[in-house]
Amino acid sequence: MQKITSYLAASIGLALLQTPVLAYGQENSNDFEIIEVSGDFHKRTLNETTSSVSIIDQNAMQQRNAQHLEDTLNSFANVNFSGGTSTARFIQIRGMGERSQFVDPISPSVGLIIDGIDYSGLGTAASLFDINQVEVFRGPQSGRFGVNAMAGLVLLDSVHPSDDFSGQFELSAGNYDERMGGLALGGQLGVLGNARFSVSQFKQDGYIENAYLERDDTNDRDELGVRFLLNTQFTNNWTLDTVLHYNDVDNGYDVFSLDNNRTTLSDEPGYDRLESDAVKTTLNYLGWDNSRLELSASILNADTAYAFDEDWTYVGIAPGWEYSSFDAYLRDRKDKTAEVRWLSDAPQTLLGVDSEWVAGVYYYDKDVELTRDYFNWDLGQPDIFQSDYRSQHAAVYGELTQHWSEKFTTISGLRIEQYDNDYSDSRSIDAQPEDTMVGGSFSARYRAAPNSYWYATVSRGYKSGGVNGEALGKADDQGLDELKDYLLERATFEPEILWSAEFGVKGSSPSGDLTSRVSTFYHWRDDVQLKSWVNRGAKFVGYIENAAEGKGYGLEAEIRNKLTDWLTLFASASWLETEIEGFVTEDGMDMTGREQAHAPQYQFNVGLEGWYGENIQWVLQADGKDEFYFSNSHNQKSDSMALLHFAVNYYVDDWRVSLWGRNLTDEDYEVRGFYFANDPRTQYANDETYVQYGEPRRFGVTVSKSF
Repeated sequence: MQKITSYLAASIGLALLQTPVLAYGQENSNDFEIIEVSGDFHKRTLNETTSSVSIIDQNAMQQRNAQHLEDTLNSFANVNFSGGTSTARFIQIRGMGERSQFVDPISPSVGLIIDGIDYSGLGTAASLFDINQVEVFRGPQSGRFGVNAMAGLVLLDSVHPSDDFSGQFELSAGNYDERMGGLALGGQLGVLGNARFSVSQFKQDGYIENAYLERDDTNDRDELGVRFLLNTQFTNNWTLDTVLHYNDVDNGYDVFSLDNNRTTLSDEPGYDRLESDAVKTTLNYLGWDNSRLELSASILNADTAYAFDEDWTYVGIAPGWEYSSFDAYLRDRKDKTAEVRWLSDAPQTLLGVDSEWVAGVYYYDKDVELTRDYFNWDLGQPDIFQSDYRSQHAAVYGELTQHWSEKFTTISGLRIEQYDNDYSDSRSIDAQPEDTMVGGSFSARYRAAPNSYWYATVSRGYKSGGVNGEALGKADDQGLDELKDYLLERATFEPEILWSAEFGVKGSSPSGDLTSRVSTFYHWRDDVQLKSWVNRGAKFVGYIENAAEGKGYGLEAEIRNKLTDWLTLFASASWLETEIEGFVTEDGMDMTGREQAHAPQYQFNVGLEGWYGENIQWVLQADGKDEFYFSNSHNQKSDSMALLHFAVNYYVDDWRVSLWGRNLTDEDYEVRGFYFANDPRTQYANDETYVQYGEPRRFGVTVSKSF
């Protein structure tokens, strides 16, 4: 597999290096689709961006029948995700990113933005109906997006309102009793402006058989998503953009089996719920000749409830040895943001150079109240733990794009962000970590031919420090006395800094039939934040500590080549090498020199898209991923995997009927893994690896109409 991946990457690179030669000196007069990136300050085409960015559009989502962001992530190079929930809440890019959240607050390494609203850490909300495109930014994005984008960012952009009446209707059904319905409508609303409304409902029984309860729906999904976008023009100079979101997710959670299969024995299955509402308004002033002013504010309220049967068994499975425990985490999150941004609309002459610029100030207030309902092993009875964590951020930032010639451009960005965190809990723990962080980037871009570019970028990302409230609270627990000093030394952890150097080539042939992109990078991390655990029998204490440093390097490449009028090849591939330095677990394991968790060495997506006549489209594609470590605290690994997907679409007028299948070979592949003793049938004698599997073979039919 390593040879295949290396050959694919080399072939893509060779094709791309040839592209500017083919196009040099020619004007691109042919009409073909130009993909724009919405995540930059200024609208740029995908080839003009000076970092590794990948986009999948509605067509690609439909080819996989993707209903949730998780259904697309295996198709992105150097992107991974973790289970441990009903759908992927946390994402890893280039081997960096959180995998779970239990007691303590966290700052995600990979951000999630939906229609300009920060949903970082709330991946459950990422449903894909009426989403125009998904954008993945790899590498530090703190200069643009701040504290939640140290390692990268995933951005979901809804279909925008337009003057013309348009919409989409969709119904889908599949195995495991899956059914989905969605409706989107858009057009003019008189003086209110252009609007678009969408609503979708997804239901499914899940892929688990609970043998004890004799049920097949303990890991079910029930997800409702509503979005409303409105663009209002008050005068020639003033416009207002409004975004409203509502999500109601009521999913079951019952995935871990003592026998490492899809049959569980839980007598108290858990749940994974989200109810959220959000609003964002952006007031735009367009009265200046070459610049505009944007004033935006947003509010997000998110109530999450995550719970699981901690013992994974039922009372009576092993009398005298078993324990019974249910663990529930209820969070009430309130986010408030305010931002003022002044940016150019067109290049202007600054210091004798045609330039574009951005200057802004940003404020972010996040308040999270946690109630944990669990069994307290020190008291020998159920207990309630509560905490409150308020994080306030203020930032100033700017970006300057300078066009030194028709072909050579530099982009300089800087962001200074200060945070004040205030933590308190029911164990009388109080902490106020604070710091000032600096991020940004410098890029040089050379246009070798129309729509073909070389670039080099140096960037710096950051994420804030925090407090290990659970470790502090458990320092005096009975049974952990010998660890008191150890845990107290880890009361807080420092901010993490990520430096990255990246070089890339992006280009398209004059006809647009061939498009390819290659990026290589090297990054190094200071004060790496890593999750670690103390395990003493039924006592588990999780905490974050700073390893000395980490490093990584690799490559991402993608190609799309229209071979004939009826056949197109598409592929992406990545290679990744990572290393931890200066990290020793509590039980004495030195992880120095080991790969980081959830950092597979290779990933790929390759496929063919073809047409039979004018009405029938077929798509065959495969995803592949190397093995990876489940955690930084132990050395258990997943297996490598390769998944095969197929879809046949029949188009007639505005209708589409799709027959689709994912993971056609029904391969078992792991998305999360733990290592500890949890089997009462063996008297908890040995630590074992327990895994959560990704989805099995899926198939179904989807009918949709666009108008």
